[in-house]
Amino acid sequence: MAFTESDVYNNEGFFEQYMKRRYRENSPNELIEKPIFCQLIGDVKGKQILDLGCGDAKFGVELLEKDCHSYTGIEGSELMYEKAVQQLENKNGTVHFLNLKDYTYPPSTFDLVTSRLALHYIEHLHIIFQNVYQTLKPNGIFTFSVQHPIITSSFESLQRSGKRTSWLVDDYFKTGKRVEPWIDQEVIKYHRTTEEYFTLLQQAGFTITNLKEATPNQTYFQSEEEYERRLRIPLFLLFSCQK
Repeated sequence: MAFTESDVYNNEGFFEQYMKRRYRENSPNELIEKPIFCQLIGDVKGKQILDLGCGDAKFGVELLEKDCHSYTGIEGSELMYEKAVQQLENKNGTVHFLNLKDYTYPPSTFDLVTSRLALHYIEHLHIIFQNVYQTLKPNGIFTFSVQHPIITSSFESLQRSGKRTSWLVDDYFKTGKRVEPWIDQEVIKYHRTTEEYFTLLQQAGFTITNLKEATPNQTYFQSEEEYERRLRIPLFLLFSCQK
């Protein structure tokens, strides 16, 4: 059975393995995606922030430590939600146990909406983009990251054992549902081209102010070999947009 949206994170075995991988020493999320994401959002002091697919809310704690006014996380996995509640205890942050499509996006409420590596699980992404536009204050910012479309186009490369030295790109323009073998489970994700993300954002009313393919920065790598390996293909795609 393939898992949809955040359901896979309710599998305890998967959850434990994921958390180990997520914060391992050479995690590309920490070494590549996060520094660029933080660069895009800039100074968060005084901002009211909504985080879609907040996971364990560790990032939310960091935003609060940087003096954002308030932090609201949305998380659909019960195990992740429980972690997030623990992280945000005694802090000016809250987390709601909801799927993104079920959250009531209050009009003109947030200065900044963020989402890190969650939106490629969403089938009807145009609805989420419309809701984000609604919930932002005038001139508010929406910044998000997803797996790069080169990665989501085909997961055939994951069938091979050992450390990968190349990645098969296939069916790039055939957008839609994909099933990814991941940590001994099958997870449903949705492949979109870079152009489709761009178009959906424009149709929702956004002005795209920045696009990043997450070029690795050698400063963050202790291993030269790992740095050279990460220069081969893009892993992440990031957008920053304004209402």
